[in-house]
Parts: sequence; structure tokens; C-alpha cells
Amino acid sequence: MLPAIPPALIQPAPLQSPARDLTFPGFNRLPLGGTVLAAQGLPWFAVLAADSGPLDRDWANPLLPGSHPGRTLAQWLAAQGVGSLRYDKRIHGRRDPGLDSSLDAQAGDLRAALAAARGLPEARGRRLLLVGLGEGALLSLVVSRDADALLLLGMPPQSMARSLADLLRPQFAAAAAGADQLYLEAVFQAIRDRQPPPQPRAEVEPALVRLGHGLMAPETLDFVRATLDLDPWVLAARAAGPVALVWGDRDVQSWKPAAIPATFLGTVLELPEANHLLKREPRPKSELNGASALAGYGDEVPLADLGPVAAWLNGLPK
Repeated sequence: MLPAIPPALIQPAPLQSPARDLTFPGFNRLPLGGTVLAAQGLPWFAVLAADSGPLDRDWANPLLPGSHPGRTLAQWLAAQGVGSLRYDKRIHGRRDPGLDSSLDAQAGDLRAALAAARGLPEARGRRLLLVGLGEGALLSLVVSRDADALLLLGMPPQSMARSLADLLRPQFAAAAAGADQLYLEAVFQAIRDRQPPPQPRAEVEPALVRLGHGLMAPETLDFVRATLDLDPWVLAARAAGPVALVWGDRDVQSWKPAAIPATFLGTVLELPEANHLLKREPRPKSELNGASALAGYGDEVPLADLGPVAAWLNGLPK
């Protein structure tokens, strides 16, 4: 476990309400802003790790206005008796081309958030629970030894390369499926070999070319390279404390695999009518894709039935 950051390095606002803002030093002492939400009940305190993208502490995505799933999740946890710290990702709101966004840096930020949480009055006497969504679930596994338990939401069920290939394969146009597949594989290999982006054939889907350029963007390339072939199940087998994996059965971004490796000894939950953000999704999964699913991500959409997650929380060691 990491030691708590000395209180002098944390600048909280006065304790006047259950929620307050603070800053703490992240990896290489980069200042990170966050929000603490206090709660009474369970002897646990959560640190929230966001999904991919330049998300803020509420997990707001600039491309998806009106959706703040991190704030919603923190409020739900508080209702279960679990306080939390959520924080802005280092790539949120920054345009510094020299900013370190590597796996070491982002995992280091999460370790720093855990260390900061240990020094908070709201977490005094409580064990630390890491709650990660999507990419945040993967980061949580990387630093799992620094927490006491893990709640992993929408964890990628395989490496990034395999997940992207499986996700995109049904979207390849039939006439160009072979060229699309070859281009995607060429992008992955160029990332692994530190080579320039491959040149796509004319028939390759333009959206796939944009994805390829995004994966190889200089500012995030080190992170993508480090996580491209990272196996989450190898990491999960190393976790020392309780671990719960939670998927929504209407999630079109990450879903429960058909078989769970025998090396995983934790809890597996699949929530009915729940999407990637654990919001209620009544539409059949067969009618959903990456674009249409976005209609179910807004703040106005209620959470799905998270009763099984609440039961798991209440079953954690007291």
C-alpha cells in the first residue's frame, strides 16, 4: 500500500458540505483536480477511474454533452454508504504536446489518487475500493495492489487489439471487409514495431482510417502501445483483495465473455437492461450499435437495477 500524501500537499476546500473540491499531485507532481463526496455507512471509500478519452472528474466527454456518468456513479455509491474521490484525467483540458500520457503516467495518477484518498478525513478508518470503467478498469488492475478491493465495470474482456478487432469486424463493409481487416492489422503491427502509419487501400472504410490515425496519435501512442496487447485476465489473477467484474447485457462497447478463465476467482455480475454506463437500456442489443447506444448515455436516463452490485458492496469485509 502507498503511504498517504502529507496533508500539506493537498489543498481541499473547507468542509461545508458532503461534496468538496481539492487538488493533489499526480504522477511527476502534475496537479490534478478532483471532487470528494462524503458518505456514512460502509467502512469503504472509493477512488473512481474513468474510461478512455480526455474525461474530467465527472467523466464528461466533449463529444457527448449532457452525460456525467462519473458523478452519477459517485452519487449512487454515496447512497450505498460509500464515499468517493473522482479526479480529472491528466489529458483533460490540456494541449501540451510534451505532456506524458503514458501508461506509467496514468497508472501513476491513479496511485497518487489512492494515496491522496488515504489522507482525507472522509476516508479515515476506511478501506479503499477502486472503481474503474472500461479503460479505467484496466488501469485499476495495473495498480490493484495499492487498493483493498476492485469494482471493475465494463472491463475489456481481452486485449485492446482483440477487442477492437471484434468490435469493428461486424461494421466492415462486405465489399471491403478483407481490405479493412488487413489495414487494422497493419495499424496494430505498426504500433508494436514503432513504424509510421500504414497507407490504406482506396476501398478501406474512411472511419477506420480515422480510427487508425487516432490510435497512432503522437500524444497517446505510448499509452496505446503499452496496452495494445495487455491481457486483463493475467492482471486480474494477481489482485490480492476482493474483485467484482460487472457488465451490462446491453453494452455494445464491452461485454461479458462466453467463458471466464479459471484463474479468476472473484465475482462476476451481468446486469439486465444495462448499457456501458450501467444506465437502463430497454432496447434489444440486436438493435444497438456504437452510434445508437449514445441515446442511452444522458444524465436523464436512470441507472439500471444495480441491486447485485449493492449486495456485493455490502458483502465486503466490515
